Amino acid sequence: MHDGMRELYPFLYERQADADTVVAEAAGAVRDKAAEITALRREIARGCAPRIAACAEAMAERLAAGGRLFVFGNGGSSTDAQGLATVFLHPPAGFRVLPALSLTSDAAVVTALSNDVGFEAVFARQLAALGRPGDIAVGLSTSGGSPNVAAALKVAAGRGLLTVGMAGHHGGLLAELDALDHLFVVPSASVHRIQEAQTTVYHTLWELTQLRLRAARPACGDAR
Repeated sequence: MHDGMRELYPFLYERQADADTVVAEAAGAVRDKAAEITALRREIARGCAPRIAACAEAMAERLAAGGRLFVFGNGGSSTDAQGLATVFLHPPAGFRVLPALSLTSDAAVVTALSNDVGFEAVFARQLAALGRPGDIAVGLSTSGGSPNVAAALKVAAGRGLLTVGMAGHHGGLLAELDALDHLFVVPSASVHRIQEAQTTVYHTLWELTQLRLRAARPACGDAR
């Protein structure tokens, strides 16, 4: 824990300083990190806006036809997957409720598959059992190098699902997949900035999907 804090805030450990100096330097670090993620989000908006809109259009078409959303990832990305599934399934008032499931949410299934089959198959097996043509699979990986995320997206593509990947750095394994319909790579080496930017991308996808569905057919019965 101390090593992690030292890496993030070295000025707290390099020398003895009075409280005002420490607070000022900590505030400066916060401003620097906020500026960094703001610049990264702007870069993604400039480079990915048309592709995000196209992906939302494809997702809306699938969901309007009765498709379901499956989301998955490891570690912090598993938390993001749960958040994305939740905003589709339990949106703010006035938005349409849409079927979504995080494949990391069932601890019994995840641990059984990990123990009996192998961790690389933990998402792929679930999609093989649950996925059907017309559904959507969204895989999140900060590095892009998660073998179980790549394996699941391959299975999803083979079963006729719309496949969406989110990665960082240079895209890793996900950038090498022919099975992906849409891939969004956050060009950063920082796990923190990647996750923050991916959150922006998938919330934008959710909002654009909602707007597209509303434009195609007002869903009074589905609004809350």
